[in-house]
Amino acid sequence: MGALSIRQIRKTFGAVEVLKGIDIEVEAGEFLILVGPSGCGKSTLLNLIAGLETPSSGSIHMADRDVTFLPSRDRDIAMVFQSYALYPNMSVAENIAFALEMRQVPKPQRDAAVQRVAAMLQITHLLDRKPGQLSGGQRQRVAMGRALARDPSLFLFDEPLSNLDAKLRVEMRAEIKLLHQRTRTTTVYVTHDQVEAMTLGDRVAVMKDGCVQQLGSPDDIYARPANRFVAEFIGSPSMNFIEASRSGAGLVCHHQQLPLDETQSAAIIASSGTSFSYGIRPEDIALSDQGCLAGRLSMLEPTGPETYVKVDTALGLLTARVPGKVMQRVGDPVMLNWPAAAAHLFDAAKGSRVG
Repeated sequence: MGALSIRQIRKTFGAVEVLKGIDIEVEAGEFLILVGPSGCGKSTLLNLIAGLETPSSGSIHMADRDVTFLPSRDRDIAMVFQSYALYPNMSVAENIAFALEMRQVPKPQRDAAVQRVAAMLQITHLLDRKPGQLSGGQRQRVAMGRALARDPSLFLFDEPLSNLDAKLRVEMRAEIKLLHQRTRTTTVYVTHDQVEAMTLGDRVAVMKDGCVQQLGSPDDIYARPANRFVAEFIGSPSMNFIEASRSGAGLVCHHQQLPLDETQSAAIIASSGTSFSYGIRPEDIALSDQGCLAGRLSMLEPTGPETYVKVDTALGLLTARVPGKVMQRVGDPVMLNWPAAAAHLFDAAKGSRVG
């Protein structure tokens, strides 16, 4: 049994089933990400793990204990919220030490814990300040420090970076990753941001409509998405899709043959479907003088190190992500090229991966 075991968890609110039989095993020291769009059930699942909600059915185990109906205070967890949830009338040091004080930890041990986590988070110089005197990033560090001081067996993060600006999100993301590398505390982290999911997690659970669509390492989810939803949700810019029909062992769209390798052709033959979604990631598409598909530049989005290029083609509007600066201008004709092996095939009706 892992550090956290979620078994056939279901949760209903009235007639609405929010979670539909979730099964996840989290190993000791693992950093698990729950990611998905708003309303997918990820925060509800985190609340069930925290003991803030009770499941309609199923069970939750931590190590060898069944904690399904155990109060939060008895679960040995620490939670970091999106809203920081700091006590405005207390100093930073008092906020960090509060949970320890409630547990009647002796003052010398409380003070030592405050100094330890303050040094780890580089907020020692802020210990005498009140939350109202801190920036958003500093408040989030204090919220993390309060969780760290507990030295729990499980950390729970509920979208902790969503209130921060873009630059600070990047900095805090790196700090959270470094923090986990130092402590190796088992962590469950909820986010709607797929960049956070891919950069932070040892494993990622992609959720939609109360179900886990795919659970795996960031590399696995990116390289072999289990269905079209995962393929579209993970990756920025989003994967391009071309709706195609079977033609023998190949695929065609508007009489254009789409590039396939032998493995993909075999998957087409083995499939019972007749309509397919042919996916290609923007970074796999190159602009060239000679290519498999002609088009015309409709938009350029320079980002500095790379440029997002939108191209009108006979197969629809496609996005390419190319390094550096693009010399062509909007309206110029271009050719697009990509390796057949880079394509992802999904059954158009079911959305499931074919090859």
